[in-house]
Amino acid sequence: MSESFVTGLAESTRRFVAITGLVAALAGVAILVWPGHAWKAITVVMAIYAIIAGIVYVVVAAMGRSLGTGGRIGHGLLGLLYIVAGCVAFGQLSQTAGFLAIFIAVMIGVMWVMEGFVALFVVSTEGSSAWTIIFAIISILAGLSLVTSPVWGAVFLWWLLGLSLVVLGLLNAFRAILSKPTA
Repeated sequence: MSESFVTGLAESTRRFVAITGLVAALAGVAILVWPGHAWKAITVVMAIYAIIAGIVYVVVAAMGRSLGTGGRIGHGLLGLLYIVAGCVAFGQLSQTAGFLAIFIAVMIGVMWVMEGFVALFVVSTEGSSAWTIIFAIISILAGLSLVTSPVWGAVFLWWLLGLSLVVLGLLNAFRAILSKPTA
């Protein structure tokens, strides 16, 4: 590869990192300033995805001759379910956004509890058992706090995501803008 190609590629990558960092920072600001609107926007994207996926499943059911009867019926029903879910999400946007926030908080809480117990199960095989036990206890307690108060947990996680996007996005953008391309 020529040196000019590598230099151009490095410069393009640097610009891409700067732009995506700024976009991430702006998304973080949107989450912090308009948390409800940002969550609704994510819900809209998920609803659009559900409707498009549903249409694809219905088309596969209608056109997929090699699927067999059961496969075609299954794809068709799944497609209709996706379409209905997407339409319901659009029709009840605030309620769907709230449900998704709580559902995600509970799921993260359950995963953290499970992760803590898994860490305890393997504590004897770890080189640093004290750190593993500390990790397990914190993971279990954090998970239980999300499961027992999912609304508070969803708000906290959403705030933490927004703050992280602002800080990390700006750091990534500044790092890319201030770095000199190397080739």
